This record gives sequence, C-alpha cells and structure tokens, in this order.
Amino acid sequence: MQKVINAHCHIYPEKIASKAVLGIRDFYDLNMSLNGTVEGLIKDGEKIGVVHYLIHSVATTPKQVKSINEFIAESVNQNPDLFTGFGTLHPDSESIQEDLDYLIELGLKGVKLHPDFQQFAMNDERAYRIGEAVNEADLPMLIHCGDFRYNYSNPEQIKPFLDKFPDMTIIGAHFAGWSVWEEATQKLAGTPNLYVDLSSSLYDLSPEKAVELIHAYGADKVLWGSDYPMWESVSEMEYFNKLDLTEKERSMILYENAAKLLNIK
Repeated sequence: MQKVINAHCHIYPEKIASKAVLGIRDFYDLNMSLNGTVEGLIKDGEKIGVVHYLIHSVATTPKQVKSINEFIAESVNQNPDLFTGFGTLHPDSESIQEDLDYLIELGLKGVKLHPDFQQFAMNDERAYRIGEAVNEADLPMLIHCGDFRYNYSNPEQIKPFLDKFPDMTIIGAHFAGWSVWEEATQKLAGTPNLYVDLSSSLYDLSPEKAVELIHAYGADKVLWGSDYPMWESVSEMEYFNKLDLTEKERSMILYENAAKLLNIK
C-alpha cells in the first residue's frame, strides 16, 4: 500500500469537538460524518494507510490561542510518530510575538491561519504583522485560501502576502483557492515559495481539471489532505485515484512532498 501523509487535519478536544464540527458544517453548508477528535482522525486514516498527519486548529479570538496551541502540542506529544503540529495565531492579539515564542517552545513546527474564520485579509497590516514574526522565526505557514463569499483569502489578497515574504514556505490550502480554484491557479501558480494542498477541492473538480491544476503548480509542490473532519479519507482517496497521474507524481503528492516539507524520516 502507498504510504500517505494527510497534510490537512483539524482536531478538537473531545468536549467541544461536536460543537466545532457543527460550526464548520454550517459555515460551509456541507454534510459531515466525522467527529473531529484525535481518535476519529486516526481511525479514519487507518482505512487508507495514512502514516503521518499534519494537525492544527484555528483561534477565532485572541484568548483561544494559548489553549489551542497547548492542545495541539499535547496531541503531538501523545502521538509523536504520527503527528506534526502547526499552531495558531490571531491577528488581534496584543502579544503576537509572545504567542509565537510559546508556540515554538511547545514544539509546534509551523503556523495555520484561516482568514475567513478569523475575519482578516491576508493583504492588510494585521496579516503582515503575523507574517513578519513567522518569517523571522523561519517557520512555514499553512493558510486557508479562497472563498467566493468573502474578500479575506482570495488570490488578490494572497498574492501580495506571497510577494512580501518570498523566503517563507507557504502552503495554500485547497489549491490555494477554495471555490475560486482556476482564478487562484492563474494568479498564483509558479510562485516559488508556494505549495498547495488538494483538500476540499477534488469533490468539485473534474479529474481532468484537477490534473490540469496539479501540473500548473507542479506535482512537486502539491500535498494530499482530507481537511478532516470535513471529508472521509476513503472518499478523498477515491477522488485522487481517478486522476491521470504518473506513479512518481502520485508518490510525490501522497507522501514525498509532505515528508520533505515536514522533515519526516
């Protein structure tokens, strides 16, 4: 069985997981069958041979940052061979540098931002303030990208951020543009510091279009992810298996690219 790294996973403490899943369901108006817990993530991934997971969560208020990062770090510590954790920051925090320092102290390996949940644009000063701190720390950043309903993380907001921090490794989730996939590809493909993941995309793209987008970014810059708990790994892999890719491209996307990016041996 092909080794798989799931490079896009949200997890939540058991006591709030059901509420968090309902919130995501309502935000995107999608049916969801998974429960958002660590146990649920591992059980889901075992069905397709996932050997490692990039886990994270998002603070929607500054006061949530510390507890979320501690939860992600604790989850990594309990599953050190399975998990790499990215922490959260919030643009309205009065102590972004201190939050980042603590994130690093906890052993988290990058930062996840969700501009649409956190309600800030990636091309405004609040985003740049976070970017400057993360760039100075030499950490990668995973950014939710794209939503036709808002103007926080669409290509016109993402491109200036990429240009401002050309040395930062950035993963643009959802082909760098959920719901605006083709526009994002036209404007962002070829950006040297940009990787993209396939999460929450293949359900709405034809196999031919998905392959076209993969080739536009380059298969060496693409990661596989399920966006747990939004989608089941089995169905996401079924979508992926319909793509007309070479075995080398499949191996890069499913495992090699993420292993290199996350320094997984």
